[in-house]
This record gives sequence, structure tokens and C-alpha cells, in this order.
Amino acid sequence: MDFSVTDELAAHRDAARQWVVDNVRPAWVEEQYRTGVHQTMELHRLLARDGILGAGWPAAHGGTEVVPEFARALHSEISRFGLAADGWSTTLMVINTINEVGTESQKREYIGGALRGEILIALGYTEPESGSDVAAAKTTAVRNEAGWLINGQKLFTSTAQCCSHVFVLARTNPGVPKHRGLSLFLVRTDDPGFDLRPIHTLGGQQTCATYYSDVQVPDSALIGGVDEGWRVMKVALVHERGSDNLEFVETRVSSDLARWARGPRDSDGTTPLDDPLVAERIGRMAVEEEVARLLALQVRATSERGEPPAVEGAMAKLFRTEAAQRHHSDALDILGADGILAPGAPGAPDAGLFEAGFRSAVVETIRGGSSEILREIIAERRLGLPRTRPRQ
Repeated sequence: MDFSVTDELAAHRDAARQWVVDNVRPAWVEEQYRTGVHQTMELHRLLARDGILGAGWPAAHGGTEVVPEFARALHSEISRFGLAADGWSTTLMVINTINEVGTESQKREYIGGALRGEILIALGYTEPESGSDVAAAKTTAVRNEAGWLINGQKLFTSTAQCCSHVFVLARTNPGVPKHRGLSLFLVRTDDPGFDLRPIHTLGGQQTCATYYSDVQVPDSALIGGVDEGWRVMKVALVHERGSDNLEFVETRVSSDLARWARGPRDSDGTTPLDDPLVAERIGRMAVEEEVARLLALQVRATSERGEPPAVEGAMAKLFRTEAAQRHHSDALDILGADGILAPGAPGAPDAGLFEAGFRSAVVETIRGGSSEILREIIAERRLGLPRTRPRQ
């Protein structure tokens, strides 16, 4: 595998930067931090208007003529600007899943609507009593003459307050082992019986608890077959971790910290970077950030060969998020007391982003599959080790 080309987006970088200059407002960054909602709908509508969302998709499903390389460069520049698009990330995962397991009418409706910016999809997997064991879901979907009646509750349904739909995992057959009686539905957030409540997290993001009280959905909202939800969800999780790394923009804690360390001078004229222990720790960060970048490129190469990056995505996500925790912890240690100053606090290094990054890094090792689950995937599917838990 050849990774000698270090910036395959270079040809599109200038145009992407100009698009950001022309369209992106700095106030959106502050708004995302203040509200904890990591999705700016005004920006999303602009991306849909210019065909960016439809880049690389077939015209039959709403794709545009925008080249994927430009779209990737633009998403990279937007992320570097400091803006997140979590709602689009989960939507991209779901429509990739629909593209693989959905019907033609579902592809036209949901993929086409998403690429036009009309549909945004949150994930409804986790429940209050199940945590990472999503197969223990108690939310039910019962068939009736109009389709399906859904009742239950989901936690950590991030960006649901912005979304038009939630991808809900529900139990359709309580009489079989838990993995075999599940189905996945797209539930509209404006349907009668749907409600949500905001939850503020350690990482600063505002997620949601979502509630389903006799929510009626049609048969066309069922994605995959009845009781096929676990199979469909495994496809979705591969796309979730794969998309997460395909859109990965390397976080350069090392360069930000090195810039700070060159600045403050002690009474003897030395800087923090003159301390060999500080320089060594920053150098180790830079090495691990490069490893994370290469693992993300491996995910991309696997996807471009038409292979599902199940193990590659798990490896990349595990290494990147755990490295980010180490890096931010080291950064706060190097910064000392000033490192815990939050964004907006006078004198906060790098405008307080080290402190905010530390809190966010804690959450990232859980979202999209906890580190423990990812280690199981790697152990079983790459190393060939036996399962630690019996199949159910």
C-alpha cells in the first residue's frame, strides 16, 4: 500500500479554502461551542445548494457532478475552521447502509432527500439500561394495519434536535434470542408521539434522550427485513467507523502545543520547548498523530477497493481516540494550571481549546463503539482469537 502522496487533496485545497472564505461565518464556531449542538443547519443548506453533499453519488439517487476529491477537501477545511457536522456524519452512515440493504424506493426517498439537504438522520441505538449492549434494546415495534407502532426510549441520540429522522433499533420479536428479534426503522421526528429532551455531556456536546409513545410508522420505514436489525446494524457500524475515518482530519495537538511552547519565556530566556522532556513528549504526540493519519488512509484504501473496512475502521478509531486522550492529558500536564482554563477564560492557552479538547477526547472513546468493543473486533476478526462471550 503506497502512502507516498501525503496530500491527495492539494489540487482542490485552494478552491475549498475560497469556498470557506465566501460562505462560512466565524460566529458558527462560537455558536456550536455555546449551544453544544454540533451541526450548523445554515452551513448544511449551503453544502446541499452547491451539490457538495451529493459528490460521488449516482445521479439516479441524487448525486451531483461535484468531484468527491473537492468535497473531501472542503469537509477537511470546514473541520479545520473548527466546525463539526455530526448530524451529517450519522446521516452519511445511514444512507450508505440504505444503499447496501434498502429497496430502490428507499434509496430514492432517503438517499435523494439527504443529498438535497432535506433529510438528516440521528442514531437511536442506546437505551438507559443497556449501554453498549445495544442488542438488549427494549424499545418495541408492533405490527398493525398501518405498519408499525413504536414505543420506548433512546439515550445519546445526538443532533436529534436538528434531524428529520432517527434510525431506531426496536424489538420486533421478543420470543427469540436478543440479537435475532430486532429491526431498524426510520422514524420522523415530527411524527405524533415523538419527543426529546436535551442532555449536556462532559465533552460539551448537547445530546438527547428521545421518546417514542405509540409512534406510527409505515412499512416503507423498515430498513432491511423484519428481525434482520442486527445484520443491518453491523453493516451500519462498519459504515459509521469507516465514514468517521474517511472524513478524518488529523488533530494536531502536537503542533498547537509546540507553537505555545515556543512562546512564554522564563526569566533566564528559555521557553518550555527548551526542556528536553517537553520536547520529547510533543515529539511522541507528532509520531502518534502520523500513525493515526496512516490508519485513516488504510480505511480509505480499503473502502475504495470496495471492501467493508470493518477491522480497519476499528483499528483506526481505537488508536486515534485513545491517542487523543493521551495527547490532551499530556498537554494539560505541560501547560500546568493554565491548561484547565476553559474557552473564553482570560489567559487560556490557545483560547482554551486544550481544555475543551481534553473533555471531548474522553467522550470520543465511547461514541461509535467503545474501546473495549473495538478490541474485541480486532482480536476476533484480525488476530483470530476466540470470542470472550458466548453467541446469543
